[in-house]
Amino acid sequence: MESASQERLAKNEAFFRQVNERIKDVAGGFGGDRYEFLCECANPGCAERITLSIEEYEAVRANPARFVLARGHVEPEIEHVIERRQDHVVIEKDGTAGDIAAKLDPRAAGA
Repeated sequence: MESASQERLAKNEAFFRQVNERIKDVAGGFGGDRYEFLCECANPGCAERITLSIEEYEAVRANPARFVLARGHVEPEIEHVIERRQDHVVIEKDGTAGDIAAKLDPRAAGA
């Protein structure tokens, strides 16, 4: 896959990650156990929801190249599955897409 395509897909996923960061920030004030996060796949029109605890979400965020996706939404050209759960997978970006994901991490200094 060409670098421009990898960059576009990685930027789509980084956008969903930013939305999920806001969901996490708001959810933290409610004191519940589990919250609905958006699938962080490369499809900009995806509206799938994934239910996670804050701890599960934070485990994904510990690595800037990792994202949480609905099952069946993996793009094998740019990512590989790290963990499989009943309703979602955790993936890690490869190559250029991984570099872009790390650069666009909202938790990184200067992001």
